[in-house]
Amino acid sequence: MHDPSVTIVLVTPVWNDSSRLASFGAELAVALAASPLMVHWVIADDGSGDHEREPLHQLREAFIKVFPNVHLHFAAEHQGKGAVVREAWATRTDADWLTFVDADGSVTPEEKLRLIATALELDQSVIGIRRRTETTEIVESPWRGLFHRGFLTAAQWLLGLQCADPQCGAKVLRAPDYRRVADQLSESGLAFDSELLCALKHGGATWREIPVSWIEKPGGKVKPLRDAWSMLAALLRIRKRMPPQ
Repeated sequence: MHDPSVTIVLVTPVWNDSSRLASFGAELAVALAASPLMVHWVIADDGSGDHEREPLHQLREAFIKVFPNVHLHFAAEHQGKGAVVREAWATRTDADWLTFVDADGSVTPEEKLRLIATALELDQSVIGIRRRTETTEIVESPWRGLFHRGFLTAAQWLLGLQCADPQCGAKVLRAPDYRRVADQLSESGLAFDSELLCALKHGGATWREIPVSWIEKPGGKVKPLRDAWSMLAALLRIRKRMPPQ
């Protein structure tokens, strides 16, 4: 039985994503309601604009009929996924664990809750990694797979980041570890995961890497050909800010 006094903040970042959230959020609400975990679920809108506010309020009203602990957070302007996740995490300074899950459903609610339960059992941060095993499945386009492997190589070479999959959105962090490095983080875009892991490593934190199933969904925000150069530039910025070894 999980300790009911343990506070877990789960953020779902969205940006013009109410249509995808409608399906995934309904599944997540059902999974959370069936779980013994004490989760504080925050849907964090990354400055989508006024046209998304009413749909998100309507979705929350639907979700709380299944799982009551659902909250909305609206960023003042669009800054990027990393920024809105950090902003939403900061709304609960009493949290013991911090995590997020994308609204596209590439990681299922069941997989996400499995990772959270594993982190609590180990009392250690857990990083989900996209890896095929006897119990996990990976489905991705050739372009996405090539982009993934190229970014991993660049992150290892430029940052010395020894993580099998820094970009997978299935991370569960011990809140004290995160808070020690939070003021060092500035990347707002898709490279924020890599900056976060680098800061945690240099801060002495450790994590366990756990394979998860990951299914690429249509309509995703990541566009490999478009985003490759901007993410490489982000890695170079992170390297420049890294403390000396």
